[in-house]
Amino acid sequence: MNRLARLLKSSRVAYNLYYFSMSFLLRVMGLFVGFDNKLLLFNSFGGKRYDDSPKVIYEKMLNDDRFKEYKIVWAIQDPNSIEIPGRATVVKADSFKYFVTALRAKVWITNSSIERGLNFKKKKTVCFNTWHGTAIKTMGIDIKEDNKSFKSRVLVRADVMLAQSSYDIKVFSRCFQLPESVLKLSGLPRNDCLATYSQNQADKIRESLGISKEKTILLYAPTFREYSRDTQKNIVLDIPINLQLWQESLGERFVVLFRAHYEVAKHMRVDDYPLFIDVSSYPNLNELMIVSDALISDYSSVFFDYSVMHKPMYCFAYDFDEYTSKRGMYIDLKDELPCTIHQNEEGLIEDLLNFDQNRNALCDRTRSFQEKFVTCYGHAAENSCNLILERL
Repeated sequence: MNRLARLLKSSRVAYNLYYFSMSFLLRVMGLFVGFDNKLLLFNSFGGKRYDDSPKVIYEKMLNDDRFKEYKIVWAIQDPNSIEIPGRATVVKADSFKYFVTALRAKVWITNSSIERGLNFKKKKTVCFNTWHGTAIKTMGIDIKEDNKSFKSRVLVRADVMLAQSSYDIKVFSRCFQLPESVLKLSGLPRNDCLATYSQNQADKIRESLGISKEKTILLYAPTFREYSRDTQKNIVLDIPINLQLWQESLGERFVVLFRAHYEVAKHMRVDDYPLFIDVSSYPNLNELMIVSDALISDYSSVFFDYSVMHKPMYCFAYDFDEYTSKRGMYIDLKDELPCTIHQNEEGLIEDLLNFDQNRNALCDRTRSFQEKFVTCYGHAAENSCNLILERL
C-alpha cells in the first residue's frame, strides 16, 4: 500500500489512471448507495491519526446534546492502533467500506481530504473542512508547475472551511478556488487549548517529559522539503547543523524538543545528544507548544498557531533562497515574521544565548504578529458545532 501511495504521488500517469477509473466507479456506486442524513464521517490527515481540529470538534460533540441522535464514524488507516473514545464507530480508511460510508454520510469533517484525490462527492453531501494551518508557502493552484508534489485534479473540497483571519480567507479562496462565502472566520479548533492553558498544565507536561524546572525548553519544528527525495521517492531531510556544537553551546541551559515533520522524522537521529529529546512521534503537538518556552521553525504554519500564546519565536532557514524560490511564499518572511531569519546555526545559537535578555521584546513582536494573522481564536470548536448544525 505504501509503495502504491508513493507511485500515485510521484507519477502523473499512474495518478490520472487512478483518478479517472476510481472516480467513475465511485460515482456509479453512489447511485445505489442510500443517503443518511444522521451520519457524520470524520478523518484527520487522510486517516493517519486521531488528532487535530476534527478530534476537537468530535469531542465537543460528545458533550453537546444537539448531536446525540447522530451516528459518527471515524476513518483510520490502522484501526487497531488507535482507540477512539466515546460512541463513534471506526472504519478502515481507503477500504471499500470507507468509500461506501463516505457516499452515505451527510457531513464530512476533515482537515485535509475525504475523497483521497478522487472526485465523487454528492451534491447534498456537506464537506466541513477545518484545514490544518494558515498558509506561508503556496498551495493549490499557486503551486509552481515544476514542483515535485504535483497538483491533484481535485482542489480542496469544502462547503464550509475555517479561517483564523482575513488573510486566511483571501489566500484559501484564491488557491483553492473557493467562494469567500465558504470561508468562515471562526478560528481553528485545535488551537482553542492554546488560548486557555494553565501553568499547572505546562508543569505536568514538563514533569512527564522528565525535564527539570531549571531548563529553558525550545520546540524545534522544521517543515519538510518536497523537492528532496531519495531513490524510493521518500521525502528526506538532512539539516546541516553541528549537533555537537548545539550540545556544547546550549546543553547547560536548554532542552530542545525535536519535532520533525511526519514525512522526515525517521531520517533524523538526535538520540546521542542529551540536549535533544526526539518528540517526532509524540501524539499531541499542542502539549509540546504549551510546555515550551520558545519555538524554532522555518517555513511552517506552526508560527501562526504558536503566536496565540505570545511566546518568543525563532526562524532557522538555512536554505532560505532555495526554498523560497522552489516552493513560493505568500508573505515576505523577512518583513512579516516576528524574529530574525537565521541562515546559519552560529547566528541562531548566539540569539538563543541572549534569550533571557530579549524575551519580553520577542513576546511583544509575537503578539503583533498574532494580531495581524490570527484574529479569531479560542472558541473555534463551539463555532464549528454551530456551523455544522446550520448545514444539517
